Amino acid sequence: MTALSVNLNKVAWLRNARAGARPSVVDAARTVIAAGAQGVTAHPRPDQRHIRPDDVAELADVLRGHPEIEFNIEGNPYAGPRDNGYPGFDSLIESARPHQATLVPDADGQLTSDHGWDLSDREDADRMAAVVARYRGWGARVSLFVDPVREQIGGAAGCGADRIELYTGPYAEIVERCGPEGRDAEESRRVYREAARYAGELGLGVNAGHDLNLDNLARFVAMGGIAEVSIGHALTADALEWGLSAAVGRYLDAIAQGISKENRE
Repeated sequence: MTALSVNLNKVAWLRNARAGARPSVVDAARTVIAAGAQGVTAHPRPDQRHIRPDDVAELADVLRGHPEIEFNIEGNPYAGPRDNGYPGFDSLIESARPHQATLVPDADGQLTSDHGWDLSDREDADRMAAVVARYRGWGARVSLFVDPVREQIGGAAGCGADRIELYTGPYAEIVERCGPEGRDAEESRRVYREAARYAGELGLGVNAGHDLNLDNLARFVAMGGIAEVSIGHALTADALEWGLSAAVGRYLDAIAQGISKENRE
């Protein structure tokens, strides 16, 4: 079964636009949990443009009351403390003790995640291995955000990661341009399918995320081997039309449709 983790960044972004308390990130978390999501994701960036450190603490408190729901914190492990009150990513993981820490190579000011880690350099890989060991020591499953490239997947395994998260932006772009059933989309899925299989051979679990939506999700999940998808922007945009609970339901239905197709094939 592929789990759905709902990324709440855009809820926080909308709240921050008016410097108030609405919409509430905590209320949104409770809503998506009640609607059937299996996880909640937060990606606190150093500039605090959306999820803030206090959100992380409040979400951790809420999710302690829902031990069956995964709390996933994404971010760059090398982001240290800032003058604006950001305590550093290490501090957030140590204090919140999430079920999963997804490590993403975001630079300060980067609009969104747009590439995976490059672990080809031995020094970089050793540095990452130390981070992975530290976060695992704090009780987190560690997932590394990677492109569907064998060398980088192997690098993640070599660092001691538990999972990878495949960066699905290129697949989403192809589907948007050519449609989900076209030859280019099928070729893209083949690349991701082989990447997921290789990760499995190395003992890694496989997550996926970035720009997954109702147009591309079911066909992606149908390729098999995906433990979890993390979806925020598209689901939040769809919630403006259908409401948050209904949007979560539609994404769960798309995942179920993909799993059904996988089982038939």
